[in-house]
Amino acid sequence: MTRVRSKNLGDAEIAAIVAILDGWSGKLSWEGLIDAIERRRLGRYTRQALHKHTRIRDAFALQKETLARQGELAEPQAASPELAAALQRIARLEAESNRLAAENQRLLEQFVCWAYNAHTRGMDEAFLSRPLPPVHRQQTKRK
Repeated sequence: MTRVRSKNLGDAEIAAIVAILDGWSGKLSWEGLIDAIERRRLGRYTRQALHKHTRIRDAFALQKETLARQGELAEPQAASPELAAALQRIARLEAESNRLAAENQRLLEQFVCWAYNAHTRGMDEAFLSRPLPPVHRQQTKRK
């Protein structure tokens, strides 16, 4: 049986996969994530393809750690379905907030590295803050 190759992971697909991880509850595994992606995105990716993307890999590790910590604490039982839904939404939003804070921290660390490397090359803030050159969207002239 020949399998059709899933399309390459772009920014939109990565964001959707990270959103799946933000709302994850229960046991988290790569195989479970792959199955959830296939159900929602109609594509099947390998663990290696997912692990290659830093945002997915870091979101997976953070969610796995969060779920392990939650497993240590007794989860309160909701008295009503509305309360249960609200608790699930709060948990998803907290997971998303933690992931975004970790991503922000990594970007700040990367910026510090770039600033240091620019400084060692003799580039000052004025040079680095110059605006981008304008884009010429005219049709290319044929000879």
